[in-house]
Amino acid sequence: MNQTANNIKQRLSLRQPLQEALDIVSQLTDELSLKKNCDLSQELDKVKALYPTCTDFERDFPSLAFSIATGVGKTRLMGACIAYLYVEKNVRNFFVLAPNLTIYEKLIRDFGDPGYEKYVFNGISEFVHNRPVIITGDNYNQQGALFAEAEIRINIFNIAKFNSDTRATRNGGTALPPRIKRLSEYLGESYWSYLSNLKDLVILMDEAHRYHAEASMKAINELKPVLGLEMTATPKDDKGNDFRNVVYEYSLARALADGKYVKSPAIAKRKDFDPRGLQEKEIELIKLEDAVSIHEDTKTAIEVYAKNENQKIVKPFILVVCKDINHAHEVFELINSDHFFNGKYKDKVLQIDSSTRDDDKIEQQFVSLESPQNEIEIVIHVNMLKEGWDVSNLYTIVPLRAANAPVLIEQTIGRGLRLPYNGQRTGNDKVDKLTVVAHDHFDS
Repeated sequence: MNQTANNIKQRLSLRQPLQEALDIVSQLTDELSLKKNCDLSQELDKVKALYPTCTDFERDFPSLAFSIATGVGKTRLMGACIAYLYVEKNVRNFFVLAPNLTIYEKLIRDFGDPGYEKYVFNGISEFVHNRPVIITGDNYNQQGALFAEAEIRINIFNIAKFNSDTRATRNGGTALPPRIKRLSEYLGESYWSYLSNLKDLVILMDEAHRYHAEASMKAINELKPVLGLEMTATPKDDKGNDFRNVVYEYSLARALADGKYVKSPAIAKRKDFDPRGLQEKEIELIKLEDAVSIHEDTKTAIEVYAKNENQKIVKPFILVVCKDINHAHEVFELINSDHFFNGKYKDKVLQIDSSTRDDDKIEQQFVSLESPQNEIEIVIHVNMLKEGWDVSNLYTIVPLRAANAPVLIEQTIGRGLRLPYNGQRTGNDKVDKLTVVAHDHFDS
Protein backbone atom coordinates (compact mmCIF):
# COMPACT_ATOMS: atom_id res chain seq x y z
CA MET A 1 0.00 0.00 0.00
CA ASN A 2 1.46 3.36 -1.03
CA GLN A 3 2.38 5.57 1.94
CA THR A 4 1.71 8.85 0.12
CA ALA A 5 -1.78 7.64 -0.81
CA ASN A 6 -2.41 6.56 2.79
CA ASN A 7 -1.31 9.96 4.12
CA ILE A 8 -3.62 11.78 1.71
CA LYS A 9 -6.55 9.51 2.62
CA GLN A 10 -6.07 10.38 6.29
CA ARG A 11 -5.47 14.10 5.80
CA LEU A 12 -8.51 14.53 3.55
CA SER A 13 -10.66 12.06 5.57
CA LEU A 14 -11.61 10.32 2.33
CA ARG A 15 -14.67 8.09 2.34
CA GLN A 16 -14.08 4.40 1.66
CA PRO A 17 -15.07 4.46 -2.06
CA LEU A 18 -12.76 7.45 -2.64
CA GLN A 19 -9.94 5.66 -0.81
CA GLU A 20 -10.41 2.68 -3.11
CA ALA A 21 -10.37 4.95 -6.18
CA LEU A 22 -7.18 6.73 -5.02
CA ASP A 23 -5.48 3.36 -4.50
CA ILE A 24 -6.25 2.54 -8.14
CA VAL A 25 -4.77 5.88 -9.28
CA SER A 26 -1.66 5.10 -7.20
CA GLN A 27 -1.39 1.57 -8.58
CA LEU A 28 -1.92 2.49 -12.23
CA THR A 29 0.32 5.58 -12.26
CA ASP A 30 3.12 3.30 -11.04
CA GLU A 31 2.50 1.08 -14.09
CA LEU A 32 1.91 3.76 -16.74
CA SER A 33 4.81 5.69 -18.32
CA LEU A 34 3.20 9.16 -17.76
CA LYS A 35 4.99 10.36 -20.87
CA LYS A 36 3.91 11.97 -24.12
CA ASN A 37 3.75 9.94 -27.31
CA CYS A 38 3.72 6.67 -25.41
CA ASP A 39 2.71 3.38 -27.03
CA LEU A 40 -1.05 3.44 -26.31
CA SER A 41 -1.57 -0.27 -26.92
CA GLN A 42 1.18 -1.15 -24.44
CA GLU A 43 -0.25 1.27 -21.86
CA LEU A 44 -3.72 -0.20 -22.36
CA ASP A 45 -2.38 -3.74 -21.86
CA LYS A 46 -0.92 -2.66 -18.49
CA VAL A 47 -4.29 -1.32 -17.33
CA LYS A 48 -6.31 -4.20 -18.80
CA ALA A 49 -4.17 -6.76 -16.99
CA LEU A 50 -5.26 -5.24 -13.66
CA TYR A 51 -8.72 -3.93 -14.61
CA PRO A 52 -10.29 -5.93 -17.47
CA THR A 53 -13.29 -3.54 -17.58
CA CYS A 54 -10.98 -1.03 -19.30
CA THR A 55 -10.88 -2.18 -22.93
CA ASP A 56 -10.14 1.13 -24.69
CA PHE A 57 -8.89 4.53 -23.46
CA GLU A 58 -11.22 6.16 -26.06
CA ARG A 59 -8.70 9.00 -26.41
CA ASP A 60 -5.22 9.60 -27.87
CA PHE A 61 -3.68 9.28 -24.41
CA PRO A 62 -4.19 6.99 -21.38
CA SER A 63 -7.45 8.04 -19.72
CA LEU A 64 -9.09 6.29 -16.76
CA ALA A 65 -12.76 6.68 -15.84
CA PHE A 66 -14.18 6.51 -12.30
CA SER A 67 -17.92 5.95 -12.06
CA ILE A 68 -18.97 7.35 -8.68
CA ALA A 69 -22.52 8.09 -7.50
CA THR A 70 -23.63 11.69 -7.07
CA GLY A 71 -23.08 12.95 -3.56
CA VAL A 72 -20.21 10.62 -2.68
CA GLY A 73 -17.44 13.15 -3.44
CA LYS A 74 -16.07 13.24 -7.00
CA THR A 75 -14.58 16.73 -6.51
CA ARG A 76 -12.82 15.58 -3.36
CA LEU A 77 -11.39 12.64 -5.29
CA MET A 78 -10.04 15.03 -7.94
CA GLY A 79 -8.33 17.03 -5.18
CA ALA A 80 -6.84 13.84 -3.73
CA CYS A 81 -5.55 12.80 -7.19
CA ILE A 82 -3.90 16.20 -7.74
CA ALA A 83 -2.26 16.08 -4.30
CA TYR A 84 -1.07 12.50 -4.87
CA LEU A 85 0.36 13.14 -8.34
CA TYR A 86 2.22 16.22 -7.11
CA VAL A 87 3.66 14.66 -3.94
CA GLU A 88 4.44 11.22 -5.38
CA LYS A 89 5.12 11.91 -9.08
CA ASN A 90 6.11 15.62 -9.03
CA VAL A 91 3.35 16.48 -11.53
CA ARG A 92 2.84 20.26 -11.43
CA ASN A 93 0.47 20.96 -14.30
CA PHE A 94 -3.21 20.08 -14.21
CA PHE A 95 -6.12 20.93 -16.48
CA VAL A 96 -9.60 20.57 -14.99
CA LEU A 97 -12.61 20.60 -17.33
CA ALA A 98 -16.06 21.68 -16.11
CA PRO A 99 -19.20 20.98 -18.19
CA ASN A 100 -21.03 24.23 -17.44
CA LEU A 101 -20.72 27.64 -15.79
CA THR A 102 -22.18 26.46 -12.46
CA ILE A 103 -19.55 23.74 -11.98
CA TYR A 104 -16.79 25.96 -13.41
CA GLU A 105 -17.39 28.63 -10.78
CA LYS A 106 -17.77 26.00 -8.06
CA LEU A 107 -14.47 24.30 -8.97
CA ILE A 108 -12.56 27.59 -8.94
CA ARG A 109 -13.64 28.00 -5.34
CA ASP A 110 -13.21 24.34 -4.38
CA PHE A 111 -9.60 24.32 -5.61
CA GLY A 112 -8.60 27.93 -5.04
CA ASP A 113 -10.12 29.29 -1.82
CA PRO A 114 -8.44 27.98 1.39
CA GLY A 115 -11.02 29.86 3.50
CA TYR A 116 -13.91 27.96 1.91
CA GLU A 117 -15.40 25.12 3.97
CA LYS A 118 -15.35 22.82 0.93
CA TYR A 119 -11.72 23.63 -0.04
CA VAL A 120 -10.44 20.30 -1.33
CA PHE A 121 -6.82 20.64 -0.17
CA ASN A 122 -7.47 21.27 3.53
CA GLY A 123 -4.89 19.19 5.42
CA ILE A 124 -2.39 18.91 2.54
CA SER A 125 0.70 20.45 4.17
CA GLU A 126 2.64 20.60 0.87
CA PHE A 127 0.07 23.10 -0.43
CA VAL A 128 0.16 25.45 2.57
CA HIS A 129 3.35 27.30 1.57
CA ASN A 130 3.23 26.36 -2.11
CA ARG A 131 -0.44 26.95 -2.82
CA PRO A 132 -1.59 25.84 -6.27
CA VAL A 133 -2.02 28.70 -8.72
CA ILE A 134 -5.52 28.68 -10.22
CA ILE A 135 -5.61 29.67 -13.88
CA THR A 136 -9.10 30.01 -15.34
CA GLY A 137 -10.79 30.35 -18.70
CA ASP A 138 -11.17 34.04 -17.87
CA ASN A 139 -7.60 34.93 -16.95
CA TYR A 140 -5.33 32.44 -18.73
CA ASN A 141 -4.01 35.08 -21.14
CA GLN A 142 -2.80 37.24 -18.23
CA GLN A 143 -0.93 34.56 -16.30
CA GLY A 144 2.30 34.01 -18.20
CA ALA A 145 4.51 36.43 -16.30
CA LEU A 146 3.48 34.85 -13.03
CA PHE A 147 4.71 31.37 -13.85
CA ALA A 148 7.53 30.05 -11.67
CA GLU A 149 9.29 26.71 -11.89
CA ALA A 150 8.15 25.46 -8.49
CA GLU A 151 4.47 26.33 -8.94
CA ILE A 152 1.65 23.85 -9.02
CA ARG A 153 -0.70 25.11 -11.74
CA ILE A 154 -4.35 24.09 -11.95
CA ASN A 155 -6.07 25.30 -15.11
CA ILE A 156 -9.87 25.30 -14.83
CA PHE A 157 -11.94 25.69 -18.00
CA ASN A 158 -15.64 25.57 -18.79
CA ILE A 159 -16.07 23.16 -21.75
CA ALA A 160 -18.52 25.52 -23.49
CA LYS A 161 -15.96 28.34 -23.36
CA PHE A 162 -13.14 25.93 -24.14
CA ASN A 163 -14.86 24.72 -27.31
CA SER A 164 -15.73 28.26 -28.43
CA ASP A 165 -12.17 29.45 -27.77
CA THR A 166 -10.73 26.62 -29.86
CA ARG A 167 -12.82 27.50 -32.92
CA ALA A 168 -11.41 29.93 -35.48
CA THR A 169 -13.19 33.27 -35.96
CA ARG A 170 -13.34 35.82 -38.78
CA ASN A 171 -12.80 39.57 -38.79
CA GLY A 172 -13.66 41.57 -41.91
CA GLY A 173 -13.31 38.44 -44.01
CA THR A 174 -9.93 37.55 -42.53
CA ALA A 175 -9.69 34.28 -40.62
CA LEU A 176 -8.35 34.78 -37.12
CA PRO A 177 -6.82 31.99 -35.07
CA PRO A 178 -8.98 31.02 -32.07
CA ARG A 179 -8.36 33.15 -28.97
CA ILE A 180 -6.70 30.43 -26.93
CA LYS A 181 -4.33 29.76 -29.87
CA ARG A 182 -3.30 33.39 -30.42
CA LEU A 183 0.22 34.45 -29.53
CA SER A 184 0.60 35.43 -25.90
CA GLU A 185 2.87 38.33 -24.99
CA TYR A 186 3.74 36.61 -21.76
CA LEU A 187 4.62 33.16 -23.05
CA GLY A 188 5.95 34.05 -26.47
CA GLU A 189 3.73 31.31 -27.89
CA SER A 190 0.04 30.61 -27.72
CA TYR A 191 -1.32 29.33 -24.45
CA TRP A 192 -2.54 26.29 -26.30
CA SER A 193 0.98 25.46 -27.54
CA TYR A 194 2.34 26.12 -24.07
CA LEU A 195 -0.13 23.65 -22.52
CA SER A 196 0.25 20.99 -25.19
CA ASN A 197 4.05 21.10 -24.87
CA LEU A 198 4.06 20.57 -21.11
CA LYS A 199 5.74 17.27 -20.27
CA ASP A 200 3.54 16.59 -17.22
CA LEU A 201 0.05 17.84 -18.09
CA VAL A 202 -2.70 15.75 -16.44
CA ILE A 203 -6.30 16.43 -17.40
CA LEU A 204 -9.22 15.86 -15.00
CA MET A 205 -12.76 15.76 -16.39
CA ASP A 206 -15.67 16.49 -14.06
CA GLU A 207 -18.97 14.98 -15.32
CA ALA A 208 -16.91 13.19 -17.96
CA HIS A 209 -19.93 12.00 -19.98
CA ARG A 210 -20.03 15.56 -21.33
CA TYR A 211 -16.66 15.18 -23.08
CA HIS A 212 -17.32 12.20 -25.31
CA ALA A 213 -18.80 14.31 -28.12
CA GLU A 214 -16.58 14.69 -31.18
CA ALA A 215 -15.66 18.38 -30.77
CA SER A 216 -14.68 17.91 -27.12
CA MET A 217 -12.71 14.74 -27.89
CA LYS A 218 -10.70 16.49 -30.62
CA ALA A 219 -9.90 19.56 -28.50
CA ILE A 220 -8.86 17.43 -25.52
CA ASN A 221 -6.70 15.12 -27.67
CA GLU A 222 -4.87 18.17 -29.09
CA LEU A 223 -3.78 19.13 -25.57
CA LYS A 224 -1.63 15.95 -25.52
CA PRO A 225 -1.78 15.28 -21.78
CA VAL A 226 0.19 12.41 -20.26
CA LEU A 227 -2.88 11.15 -18.37
CA GLY A 228 -6.62 11.68 -18.16
CA LEU A 229 -8.77 11.07 -15.06
CA GLU A 230 -12.52 11.06 -15.75
CA MET A 231 -15.20 11.44 -13.06
CA THR A 232 -18.87 10.74 -13.69
CA ALA A 233 -21.97 9.26 -12.09
CA THR A 234 -23.28 8.22 -15.53
CA PRO A 235 -20.54 6.52 -17.59
CA LYS A 236 -22.36 6.67 -20.93
CA ASP A 237 -21.65 8.84 -23.96
CA ASP A 238 -24.23 11.05 -25.70
CA LYS A 239 -25.37 8.05 -27.81
CA GLY A 240 -26.00 5.92 -24.71
CA ASN A 241 -22.92 3.72 -25.14
CA ASP A 242 -21.08 2.61 -22.00
CA PHE A 243 -17.60 4.05 -21.38
CA ARG A 244 -14.93 1.49 -22.22
CA ASN A 245 -12.27 2.96 -19.90
CA VAL A 246 -13.92 2.50 -16.48
CA VAL A 247 -11.49 1.21 -13.85
CA TYR A 248 -13.67 1.76 -10.77
CA GLU A 249 -17.40 1.89 -10.09
CA TYR A 250 -19.32 2.88 -6.99
CA SER A 251 -22.90 3.00 -8.23
CA LEU A 252 -25.94 4.71 -6.75
CA ALA A 253 -27.38 1.25 -5.99
CA ARG A 254 -24.26 0.41 -3.99
CA ALA A 255 -24.32 3.78 -2.20
CA LEU A 256 -27.96 3.23 -1.22
CA ALA A 257 -27.22 -0.32 -0.08
CA ASP A 258 -24.25 0.89 2.01
CA GLY A 259 -26.50 3.48 3.65
CA LYS A 260 -23.67 5.84 4.63
CA TYR A 261 -23.00 8.59 2.14
CA VAL A 262 -26.36 9.63 0.66
CA LYS A 263 -29.92 10.23 1.83
CA SER A 264 -32.34 7.34 1.81
CA PRO A 265 -34.96 7.95 -0.93
CA ALA A 266 -38.60 7.08 -0.22
CA ILE A 267 -41.74 7.21 -2.37
CA ALA A 268 -44.68 8.90 -0.61
CA LYS A 269 -48.12 7.69 -1.62
CA ARG A 270 -51.64 7.83 -0.23
CA LYS A 271 -53.08 4.51 0.81
CA ASP A 272 -55.84 3.38 -1.59
CA PHE A 273 -55.40 6.57 -3.62
CA ASP A 274 -57.52 6.43 -6.78
CA PRO A 275 -56.92 9.23 -9.29
CA ARG A 276 -59.81 8.11 -11.53
CA GLY A 277 -62.49 10.76 -11.78
CA LEU A 278 -60.10 13.51 -10.68
CA GLN A 279 -58.97 16.34 -12.93
CA GLU A 280 -55.23 16.71 -13.51
CA LYS A 281 -55.15 19.96 -11.54
CA GLU A 282 -56.93 18.30 -8.61
CA ILE A 283 -54.30 15.56 -8.49
CA GLU A 284 -51.56 18.19 -8.65
CA LEU A 285 -53.08 20.13 -5.78
CA ILE A 286 -53.28 16.96 -3.63
CA LYS A 287 -49.63 16.19 -4.39
CA LEU A 288 -48.52 19.74 -3.61
CA GLU A 289 -50.48 19.79 -0.34
CA ASP A 290 -49.01 16.44 0.69
CA ALA A 291 -45.52 17.68 -0.21
CA VAL A 292 -45.99 20.73 2.01
CA SER A 293 -47.18 18.51 4.90
CA ILE A 294 -44.06 16.32 4.50
CA HIS A 295 -41.90 19.43 4.19
CA GLU A 296 -43.23 20.99 7.41
CA ASP A 297 -42.78 17.69 9.26
CA THR A 298 -39.20 17.43 7.95
CA LYS A 299 -38.49 21.05 8.90
CA THR A 300 -39.61 20.41 12.49
CA ALA A 301 -37.61 17.16 12.69
CA ILE A 302 -34.44 18.95 11.52
CA GLU A 303 -34.95 21.82 14.00
CA VAL A 304 -35.40 19.36 16.89
CA TYR A 305 -32.35 17.33 15.78
CA ALA A 306 -30.19 20.47 15.42
CA LYS A 307 -31.22 21.75 18.86
CA ASN A 308 -30.69 18.40 20.62
CA GLU A 309 -27.35 17.70 18.93
CA ASN A 310 -26.09 21.31 18.97
CA GLN A 311 -25.85 21.35 15.17
CA LYS A 312 -26.57 24.05 12.60
CA ILE A 313 -30.20 24.36 11.48
CA VAL A 314 -30.62 23.27 7.88
CA LYS A 315 -33.50 24.84 5.95
CA PRO A 316 -35.17 22.18 3.76
CA PHE A 317 -36.94 22.99 0.50
CA ILE A 318 -39.30 21.32 -1.99
CA LEU A 319 -38.50 20.82 -5.69
CA VAL A 320 -41.53 20.77 -8.02
CA VAL A 321 -40.78 19.49 -11.54
CA CYS A 322 -43.20 20.75 -14.22
CA LYS A 323 -43.91 19.82 -17.82
CA ASP A 324 -43.16 23.18 -19.46
CA ILE A 325 -42.84 26.91 -18.73
CA ASN A 326 -46.59 27.59 -18.94
CA HIS A 327 -47.27 24.75 -16.51
CA ALA A 328 -44.53 26.04 -14.19
CA HIS A 329 -46.08 29.51 -14.24
CA GLU A 330 -49.54 28.10 -13.36
CA VAL A 331 -48.07 26.22 -10.39
CA PHE A 332 -46.11 29.28 -9.33
CA GLU A 333 -49.26 31.43 -9.35
CA LEU A 334 -51.12 28.80 -7.31
CA ILE A 335 -48.44 28.48 -4.61
CA ASN A 336 -47.91 32.24 -4.51
CA SER A 337 -51.63 32.90 -3.92
CA ASP A 338 -53.74 33.35 -0.78
CA HIS A 339 -55.66 30.17 -1.66
CA PHE A 340 -52.64 27.91 -1.06
CA PHE A 341 -52.21 27.34 2.69
CA ASN A 342 -53.70 30.81 3.31
CA GLY A 343 -50.83 32.52 1.56
CA LYS A 344 -48.16 30.98 3.81
CA TYR A 345 -45.80 30.42 0.88
CA LYS A 346 -46.25 33.76 -0.86
CA ASP A 347 -42.80 35.13 -1.75
CA LYS A 348 -41.26 31.82 -0.65
CA VAL A 349 -41.51 30.16 -4.06
CA LEU A 350 -39.06 30.42 -6.97
CA GLN A 351 -39.62 29.56 -10.63
CA ILE A 352 -36.40 28.54 -12.42
CA ASP A 353 -36.41 27.94 -16.16
CA SER A 354 -35.30 29.64 -19.38
CA SER A 355 -37.86 32.41 -18.85
CA THR A 356 -36.44 33.45 -15.48
CA ARG A 357 -32.72 32.58 -15.56
CA ASP A 358 -31.75 36.09 -16.78
CA ASP A 359 -33.26 37.67 -13.67
CA ASP A 360 -30.27 38.37 -11.40
CA LYS A 361 -32.36 38.43 -8.22
CA ILE A 362 -33.92 35.02 -8.99
CA GLU A 363 -30.51 33.60 -9.92
CA GLN A 364 -29.05 34.86 -6.64
CA GLN A 365 -31.85 33.26 -4.63
CA PHE A 366 -31.36 30.03 -6.56
CA VAL A 367 -27.61 29.76 -5.94
CA SER A 368 -28.01 30.63 -2.24
CA LEU A 369 -30.71 28.05 -1.45
CA GLU A 370 -28.56 26.46 1.26
CA SER A 371 -28.28 29.71 3.19
CA PRO A 372 -30.52 29.89 6.30
CA GLN A 373 -31.21 33.53 5.37
CA ASN A 374 -32.76 32.50 2.05
CA GLU A 375 -36.55 32.43 2.57
CA ILE A 376 -37.34 30.27 -0.48
CA GLU A 377 -39.02 26.99 0.50
CA ILE A 378 -40.36 25.78 -2.85
CA VAL A 379 -38.48 25.71 -6.18
CA ILE A 380 -40.38 25.09 -9.42
CA HIS A 381 -38.31 23.75 -12.29
CA VAL A 382 -38.98 22.56 -15.83
CA ASN A 383 -35.84 20.91 -17.17
CA MET A 384 -33.53 18.69 -15.17
CA LEU A 385 -31.27 20.71 -12.96
CA LYS A 386 -27.77 20.78 -14.37
CA GLU A 387 -24.91 18.85 -12.84
CA GLY A 388 -23.08 20.79 -10.23
CA TRP A 389 -26.17 21.98 -8.45
CA ASP A 390 -25.09 20.17 -5.34
CA VAL A 391 -27.23 21.56 -2.53
CA SER A 392 -27.71 19.29 0.47
CA ASN A 393 -31.02 20.69 1.74
CA LEU A 394 -33.40 19.34 -0.93
CA TYR A 395 -35.72 17.00 0.99
CA THR A 396 -38.97 16.71 -1.00
CA ILE A 397 -39.47 16.23 -4.77
CA VAL A 398 -42.84 16.50 -6.56
CA PRO A 399 -42.87 15.42 -10.24
CA LEU A 400 -46.02 16.83 -11.90
CA ARG A 401 -47.41 15.62 -15.24
CA ALA A 402 -44.44 13.37 -15.85
CA ALA A 403 -44.67 11.40 -19.09
CA ASN A 404 -42.45 8.74 -17.61
CA ALA A 405 -42.36 9.23 -13.86
CA PRO A 406 -39.90 6.44 -12.91
CA VAL A 407 -37.26 7.71 -15.38
CA LEU A 408 -37.86 11.30 -14.30
CA ILE A 409 -37.53 10.37 -10.64
CA GLU A 410 -34.31 8.45 -11.26
CA GLN A 411 -32.81 11.49 -13.00
CA THR A 412 -34.08 13.97 -10.42
CA ILE A 413 -33.25 11.96 -7.34
CA GLY A 414 -29.51 12.56 -7.70
CA ARG A 415 -30.08 16.26 -7.08
CA GLY A 416 -31.40 15.58 -3.58
CA LEU A 417 -29.15 12.81 -2.28
CA ARG A 418 -26.46 14.90 -0.58
CA LEU A 419 -26.45 14.84 3.20
CA PRO A 420 -26.27 18.21 5.01
CA TYR A 421 -24.45 17.22 8.21
CA ASN A 422 -20.80 16.69 7.25
CA GLY A 423 -21.97 14.44 4.42
CA GLN A 424 -22.95 11.74 6.91
CA ARG A 425 -26.18 10.11 7.99
CA THR A 426 -27.32 11.20 11.43
CA GLY A 427 -29.31 8.11 12.40
CA ASN A 428 -32.46 10.25 12.43
CA ASP A 429 -34.82 8.85 9.78
CA LYS A 430 -36.45 12.15 8.81
CA VAL A 431 -33.16 14.07 8.70
CA ASP A 432 -31.61 11.39 6.46
CA LYS A 433 -34.56 10.90 4.07
CA LEU A 434 -35.38 12.27 0.61
CA THR A 435 -39.10 11.96 -0.18
CA VAL A 436 -40.61 11.77 -3.67
CA VAL A 437 -44.36 12.47 -3.82
CA ALA A 438 -45.79 10.42 -6.68
CA HIS A 439 -49.26 9.09 -5.78
CA ASP A 440 -50.65 8.96 -9.29
CA HIS A 441 -47.91 6.81 -10.81
CA PHE A 442 -47.10 4.36 -8.04
CA ASP A 443 -48.98 1.54 -6.34
CA SER A 444 -46.14 0.06 -4.28
